[in-house]
Amino acid sequence: MRLRVEFTTEPFDLDEAPAHALVARRVVESADLDTVDVGPFGNTAEGGAEAILGTVDTLLRQSLAAGATRISLQVNVLEAEGAEGSEGADGTGRTDGGDGSGAVGGGA
Repeated sequence: MRLRVEFTTEPFDLDEAPAHALVARRVVESADLDTVDVGPFGNTAEGGAEAILGTVDTLLRQSLAAGATRISLQVNVLEAEGAEGSEGADGTGRTDGGDGSGAVGGGA
């Protein structure tokens, strides 16, 4: 499974990168990830599930220790290469017929 993590650390300082932001940057750039994009208002990294989950653990621990007072993150599962139709017939990502019953194609 491949994952994408997007995160920000706070508090912001537009004049100088705070220590927690520098630590977060070091953590993701030194991790064994496929892609890393570091920016002033958000950061994104992609890789295998174990690599991303381990990096998130380290990121949280080290950024908090360096003074972060808030860390916002989102983790998404990326579609597997070559997987077709993984979103379900209606394009919603649901494969249970959309009625929450768990039955494919609905149910009665």
